[in-house]
Amino acid sequence: MMVWSINILILSIFFLIIGMFKPKLIFFWMENPTRMPVILFSSILFMVAAVMFGEASQTKKNEQSKAPEIEKSADAAPVPAKEQ
Repeated sequence: MMVWSINILILSIFFLIIGMFKPKLIFFWMENPTRMPVILFSSILFMVAAVMFGEASQTKKNEQSKAPEIEKSADAAPVPAKEQ
């Protein structure tokens, strides 16, 4: 999910730069697009990317904090005796 958030961030920056010069390229279905929808669309994409990045970071941090606990419990597990 972290990679997706970085891709969306790059996409929002791309849309903002292109849309500031030629809004018609971004909103090709509109007759006379202005720069305001480009700013709104880019800012929404930026916020989505920021939330996704934060969630991915939190998930990764939680997984890393649980990993040592799993290893400790695996070391403490009894080893089954060999059957003869």
